[in-house]
Amino acid sequence: MSSLNGRTALVTGGSRGIGAAVALRLAQEGADVAITYVRNEEAAREVVQKIESTGRRGLALRMDAAGAVERTAEEFGGLDILVNNAGIGVLGPIGDLSVEDVDRTLDVNVREVFLGSRAAAGVLRDGGRIISTGSGLTQYAGGPGGTLYAMSKSALTGLTKSLARELGGRGITVNLIHPGPIDTDLNPADGPYAEPQRAGTALGRFGTRDEVASLVAYLVSEDAGYVTGAEIGVDGGHAA
Repeated sequence: MSSLNGRTALVTGGSRGIGAAVALRLAQEGADVAITYVRNEEAAREVVQKIESTGRRGLALRMDAAGAVERTAEEFGGLDILVNNAGIGVLGPIGDLSVEDVDRTLDVNVREVFLGSRAAAGVLRDGGRIISTGSGLTQYAGGPGGTLYAMSKSALTGLTKSLARELGGRGITVNLIHPGPIDTDLNPADGPYAEPQRAGTALGRFGTRDEVASLVAYLVSEDAGYVTGAEIGVDGGHAA
């Protein structure tokens, strides 16, 4: 029997990259999985097709996190897992960042995560799971230009630890993962900025999306029932 058999999950930003890998892994473990997306409907449909190829139900939603939580619970008859994965990275010298850059980054990386988690707190079954995607930049000094992104991801530490306390009585765990250099379309392992990132890891390589998905799969499993309020790096030793 799969470890997540009968569970339902929502992965925000699940149409590509780490989110798509997480969504597929949860389906492979037995969960019905909904994803959110912003623009690329075709990519979202492809992820849903892969989810359904495992024998599980899939759903693609183009809406905000809170609305997606409610819709997923309605469609699947409840919710057990929320993965706050959607995020954006606006990089540049602090003097070049506009007020619009600040507002957009905080809206996606902080406000949406808070509102999605708030909605999930109201519908998650006891023993549920909330996982948020932070960044290794909150644990080690990145290059110049990462101030806004790092600040927005650092806010998730306070949310995670406080919410873990608030929901712990229901057996709901809340954890935060910090990916380091991960090979995705947005940050490819063969890209122009890859070598300094690779050199900064203890393992001397980029991580894979599946390696991040494996950590998420563990944290939402029954085996991780005593892990909550934690920040866990999946960064190849970048913060070591």
